[in-house]
Amino acid sequence: MHDYKRPPTLHRYGPRSELELALTLGQFRLTPSANCLTLSFSQAWDKQLFDLFGADCCLIIHNTEEFGERLHRAVQRALPSWAGIDGVVEYGARAALGAAFTKGTQDAAEQEWLFAWRSMQTQASLNPIVVKIGSLENFAELRDRDAYLA
Repeated sequence: MHDYKRPPTLHRYGPRSELELALTLGQFRLTPSANCLTLSFSQAWDKQLFDLFGADCCLIIHNTEEFGERLHRAVQRALPSWAGIDGVVEYGARAALGAAFTKGTQDAAEQEWLFAWRSMQTQASLNPIVVKIGSLENFAELRDRDAYLA
């Protein structure tokens, strides 16, 4: 049995320009993966992940419960016939949550936490969409790779 409680912090590595929009507008792009639309975060603050993702900045979310609920509500409004779930990605073994949550052991350093939505209709298109959940500035911050202390 797995514990699906969200981690205390979530980290999204990427270009500063993209993450500034995430912080100020709550703007996120959901992309297709394994018949779902997904949004990926890491549970880790790790300097190596800047290189892995080609990032110059990291969005750190400190209230993951509020963030997750706002994100799920926004996607529900945009895609009413889709069901959403979020959870930990499992590496090297089939995840109970399905293919979108399963990756090879070579990706284990990502320590991924994934938000995923699947259409309840058989012929839904899997085009990327952008959702906005409002400012995250009261519980999130941006950090440059130079701020990494470890």
